[in-house]
Amino acid sequence: MKIAFTTSGDNLEAPIDSRFGRAPKFLIYDLDSDTFEVIDNQQNLNAMQGAGIQSAQTVARSGVSCLVTGHCGPKAFQVLSAAKIKIYNSEAATISEALDAYKNGSLEKANSADVGSHWM
Repeated sequence: MKIAFTTSGDNLEAPIDSRFGRAPKFLIYDLDSDTFEVIDNQQNLNAMQGAGIQSAQTVARSGVSCLVTGHCGPKAFQVLSAAKIKIYNSEAATISEALDAYKNGSLEKANSADVGSHWM
């Protein structure tokens, strides 16, 4: 099973980015093999509109089952939910901390977007 994390870094000690659609990168962690890859999301950093939707499509194409991020807006939430991707909000400082929280079941699944459109 794969999990996507929003980040600006390239490893498990990188910070969780609080934004979903405008996160610079996504770290895709594979629980089965304990490996990860990093997907660049630079094209959406300065997008006038549609950053959340485009980022959600990128994450969905990566084959993840869930996403861990700081916040997720309504359009991205809708696309991710339609792709059957579970969304978890986390205030962990690093991906490693958020991954540990996911593994021990302490992250709560989001039932709706937690910020409005065009939140920065």
